[in-house]
Amino acid sequence: MTSSTAPSSSSSLTFPESTATPLRGGPALRWGVIGTGEIAGDFTDALHAHTDQRVVAVSSRTLDKAERFAASHGVATAVEGQEALVALAEVDVVYVATPHTSHVPDALLAIGAGKHVLVEKPFATTTEEADRLIAAARAAGVLAMEAMWTRYVPHSTVLARLLADGEIGDVRLATADVAWANDLSSGGRMADPSLGGGALLDIGVYAVWFAQFAIGRPVDVRATGTTRADGVDLEAAIALRTAEGRVGTAVTSLLTTSPGLGTISGSTGTVRMLEHLVFPASFEVSTADGTATWRDPSVLRGRDGLAYEATALAAFVAEGRTDSPLHSLDDARSVTAVLEATRTSLTVV
Repeated sequence: MTSSTAPSSSSSLTFPESTATPLRGGPALRWGVIGTGEIAGDFTDALHAHTDQRVVAVSSRTLDKAERFAASHGVATAVEGQEALVALAEVDVVYVATPHTSHVPDALLAIGAGKHVLVEKPFATTTEEADRLIAAARAAGVLAMEAMWTRYVPHSTVLARLLADGEIGDVRLATADVAWANDLSSGGRMADPSLGGGALLDIGVYAVWFAQFAIGRPVDVRATGTTRADGVDLEAAIALRTAEGRVGTAVTSLLTTSPGLGTISGSTGTVRMLEHLVFPASFEVSTADGTATWRDPSVLRGRDGLAYEATALAAFVAEGRTDSPLHSLDDARSVTAVLEATRTSLTVV
């Protein structure tokens, strides 16, 4: 590995530089946001605080909600309904931040209006939905991208380079756990089957993504876990295998909180996440030469890291791309397929 970044231990290893898109100084787009929930607010705040991107409009099912969001997050225009937002000439790209079951219909509206679109994860709830969305984006010639924001933060770009350079040899195994306990008795989106409630689509998607990121797209999926009779999945353990024989595991739950860590093991070394893999994080690499730790040099922590996916999308648009080179439409569809297969394998309790 070659880099000016020195390891924090006795190993002779050094790390490549992060290739995360710079947060300032690049092309800036005018964003419209569909949805006024927590993630929409965090996304808007991250863009305004850390990038040159600007959210210029927001829509909700009621004008009152949109106006309150706009006032709270410094957005100039509030409109009622998705159709009104995608019709705005001043909007270059639409961020879809509605509940899971609305992602595809809302994204299709944006694509139909000729807008680029960033679709909050999960990209879709079924592969059939994913295929429709992908086909529409390709036919329209616009950039559609799943908001798998963890792929765009600095640690993921460094990890990707390490794996591509063979620094831990041939990758054979990956593990990931992402679980957050939820009070399902209080109702809300996570417990509502009509909104795609459950562990897999909301948080398990990160664990599946991490395993796929490390080993490649799987061709075999085996899973076990539990789901309520209404379809709200509670917990799952998923085993994945690629055509090359690499294997991975992804576990998730709404009934407990896990550390959110992951490992990637190769023929000559191992990567171990030291902090929650979803957010900007540090990791450790161990090989025969010793152990070295990479620490995120950025000041962004937690959901401030949402800023990176926005600047990446803006750069891709400026380059004339209609697909993300880091997390492609085919990658998003593959994650969707794993989640879909898993949901059909769970035991009703």
